[in-house]
Amino acid sequence: MTNSGTLQQAFAACSAVLQQNRQYWQLVPFACQQLPWDNPALAEKLLALPERDLACIDQDPALQQQHLGELFCDLFQLKYHLNAPESTLIAHELKPVPFWLTNGIGGRKMAQITAFSSQIPQSDLPLLEWCAGKGHLGRLLAWQFQRPVTSVEWQQQLCADGSALASQFNIPQRFVHADVLTPQGSAVLAPQQQVVALHACGQLHIELLRQAVSKGCQQLHLVPCCYHLIPDEQYQPLSALAQQADLALSHHDLKLAVQGQVTAGVRIEKLRHTEVKWRLAYQALRAALTGDNNYQPLSSVGKHWFSGDFADFARWAADQHQLTLPAAPDWQHYLTMGAEHAALVTRIELVRHLFRRPLERWLVLDRALYLQQHGYQVQLNAFCDYQVTPRNLLLQAVRQN
Repeated sequence: MTNSGTLQQAFAACSAVLQQNRQYWQLVPFACQQLPWDNPALAEKLLALPERDLACIDQDPALQQQHLGELFCDLFQLKYHLNAPESTLIAHELKPVPFWLTNGIGGRKMAQITAFSSQIPQSDLPLLEWCAGKGHLGRLLAWQFQRPVTSVEWQQQLCADGSALASQFNIPQRFVHADVLTPQGSAVLAPQQQVVALHACGQLHIELLRQAVSKGCQQLHLVPCCYHLIPDEQYQPLSALAQQADLALSHHDLKLAVQGQVTAGVRIEKLRHTEVKWRLAYQALRAALTGDNNYQPLSSVGKHWFSGDFADFARWAADQHQLTLPAAPDWQHYLTMGAEHAALVTRIELVRHLFRRPLERWLVLDRALYLQQHGYQVQLNAFCDYQVTPRNLLLQAVRQN
């Protein structure tokens, strides 16, 4: 999608669906003790679904439409409201990358870099890689297009590792050790520049957009990620249209946009399910001890916790809430309660997850409209298949003279 009308129409369509259905996605499933909607048809449909089928439905758009399409007609018609439906762009042909240059890059990451690189037009502009990490993307672009690349990264060790790799393979790649959220970091941007950023998180890509507009960077190729990693309690829209929209988004709301997963193995998926059950089991224990049934969140914790013992996790959680546990609670009782609550939460999440992609599109369209209103010609498309990475929306902008 390219012209201003198309972007604005797409944004309006996403806004309408999200606003009209906010009761189905703008909620905290863990805090629900029953289905939170007064919708008997939806309740009947959800409760009739076998638990073994829920994960498959959650990850498959065709199954989502088959089971829930008639209950959310406006949502499933959304793609028809958009003038340009999501489609993978036509790739530029790349030279085969030698094996020695890809050593140390995971297969899925390499597939993402290759797909992204195939969308970068040849240019004589200086090339800048934003939030580079070890500079895998920049190194491959420098080799592919025989162009020098400047890679900016705030972790000193990653800069050192990337510089060593570039030197080893005689790649014209220079690293700048700087925090892109500071004036020192943004100083690397310049008007005559082609800027690339693959999966720059939250505030890091927001700062790139603001600084690129301020500096007048000629070209921008950005794949946003982790929209919830921002310092503000509420999302601050960038574009004038989004600022006028009736859609206040919390950190919890923003996390919904990145909850689609395609990379987890069986072990990680099992640990996720265990984590949900244990968090809800602890919630039941805490409610029994305090008489407070209101949901109290816990901070994130490493997945290794959930291959251990529930009692250890419960003690850690109680410490988070300054709560003293009895010497020997009936752990199994609360684990059973947690499993029952998790079954309910899974069904609530099944509905909530229908709105992941519309919310992500809304957020990326906000960024596209922001660039457009500052004089850029903008394209927004999927640069690879969703199975390669769920964060596959590529924003490309060229400053108009």
